[in-house]
Amino acid sequence: MDDYPLLNIFLTTMWIFLWILWFMLLFRVFGDLFRDDSVGGWGKAGWCVLLILLPFLGVFVYLIARGKGMGMREAARVKQADAEFRDYVRDAAGSEAKRPSATEELARLADLRRDGSITEEEYQRAKALVLE
Repeated sequence: MDDYPLLNIFLTTMWIFLWILWFMLLFRVFGDLFRDDSVGGWGKAGWCVLLILLPFLGVFVYLIARGKGMGMREAARVKQADAEFRDYVRDAAGSEAKRPSATEELARLADLRRDGSITEEEYQRAKALVLE
């Protein structure tokens, strides 16, 4: 441990952090590039060549040229995912709300029996089914 001072440990930690940060940024740029439908195949191929051959320059040029659009596309994706989630919850809650509760079903059966639409035997059978 004497041949590796504390400052070198901090510097090594910083370089590892920057290396991980660089890969996160590179993956973010590639992800945005391939999710964007407005860029054609040749455009994506050109960006990929630039990003692979000159990664630092390619990422910085991409961020300068398309950085604002990255944020707008991400916001649109989040908004669409939120809308899909809300629709799913609304549909799931709506399907449960359409099914009457046992109390409502018994009240409806009692009304039918009182009106004479069903007999006492039919009422008792339906009541047993509801209470099961």
